[in-house]
Amino acid sequence: MADPIGEIALAAAALDRVHAAAGPYLASLADRPVLDPAAAKLLPELGGSLPDDGAGGAETVERLLRVGTAAATTSSGPRFFHFVTGGVTPAALAADWTASLLDQNAFARVSSSFAHETETVVLDWLRDLFGLPRGWGGALVASATFANFTSLGCATHWWGARHGRDTVGQGLTGMPRMPVLSGGYVHASARKALQMLGHGRDSVEVYGDGRADVGAMRRRLAELNAPAVIIGNAGEVNAGDFDPIGELADLAEEFGAWLHVDGAFGLFAALSPRTRHLTDGIDRADSIAADGHKWLNVPYESGFALVKDTARLGAAFGMPGAAYLPGPGDPSGGYALYGPESSRRARALPIWATLSAYGRNGYRQMVERHLDLAQHLARRVDEAPELERLADVPLCIVCFRARPAGVPEEALDELNRRIGAALIEDGRVYAGTTVYDGRVALRPAIVNWRTTESDIDVFVEVVRELTRRAV
Repeated sequence: MADPIGEIALAAAALDRVHAAAGPYLASLADRPVLDPAAAKLLPELGGSLPDDGAGGAETVERLLRVGTAAATTSSGPRFFHFVTGGVTPAALAADWTASLLDQNAFARVSSSFAHETETVVLDWLRDLFGLPRGWGGALVASATFANFTSLGCATHWWGARHGRDTVGQGLTGMPRMPVLSGGYVHASARKALQMLGHGRDSVEVYGDGRADVGAMRRRLAELNAPAVIIGNAGEVNAGDFDPIGELADLAEEFGAWLHVDGAFGLFAALSPRTRHLTDGIDRADSIAADGHKWLNVPYESGFALVKDTARLGAAFGMPGAAYLPGPGDPSGGYALYGPESSRRARALPIWATLSAYGRNGYRQMVERHLDLAQHLARRVDEAPELERLADVPLCIVCFRARPAGVPEEALDELNRRIGAALIEDGRVYAGTTVYDGRVALRPAIVNWRTTESDIDVFVEVVRELTRRAV
């Protein structure tokens, strides 16, 4: 097969193969292992030299599906508890296929008014979902890292303006270092955002080993007597703990600081009356970063930045004029001028579809079901004599380790590393290790819409089985 124009009449054939594979694959998610180690032998089939003459679309997709449905990590299934990874709701999956089918460039109104208007609706729905006041704006981006980048880019522009400097046009050269204060929960993605913005990933001043030490921050802000940025963390990644967002908002108001909240998954605590108190004060932040491919359960890549002062987005991320492109303030412009990406797929479609399909109440019910599942897992851990829970469970993450009788304390870290590696290699369930309070531990996160109590029970039994083998 040469030029793809020869396949115009056959274009639907490749899609038919995907459609035929989708039903059996989705039906298998409830019971299939997260990873089949034996399927790795299929991966070399994807390699070899670049062909001079291709195999054609249908045959190529057939091979990709055969290898992928066997060897891919089933991260969209109910027993994937590693990182903080949601699945893909039926409505979001169908809408993501639609996004690929329509292949819109969501750069601006002029490139796709359909994509632009859908994104406008989605941002308003997300604002409403999390209880933020009208007037907030935002941008859909690829991840929480990009959401932090977008938010902290706006904070940088604000900080420069407070010094009488246009950082967009003039950069940071010759300016003092932007003070950034956070607690011990500051995430690597926020540091990476500061690194990419030119402030340096080590520019964060950390106050508190865990939750932010508000008193220490107040003393530092008084000492600085200058514009500063505060990062609050809504949902720490090892145990789901929160900084006192309301107190940080008070601090930001007292000293005229910019408050950014990293709520990658913890922002969803706002959806339930049981956990809403954890996000009290979020509406007083200046910017918020979150992920869609976590608790919203839409496909990768999906994140969003929400910003109180909408005009700040255009000021920080507007592009210099080009004869064929709309500039800031142009009616034919759009969201590429409000964030870091210019060429953008229509990632609003899966978010629009899932919010339209399940609504506020559907997401509240899902979050509360996951809260219940986390408590169930905590109870199972507490009841198991060879397991030890290391932290409270305020949200959806349960941090624990294996601690079998007769194993000395100094050997427990190595034991838990081996158990974590065995979990990945075994593949029936999936969770990795972390270090919490100086101890190696597991930290399964429950955010997948498919996960049920039986999946939690399977996870616990697999961990106990592998613990017995490891001792």
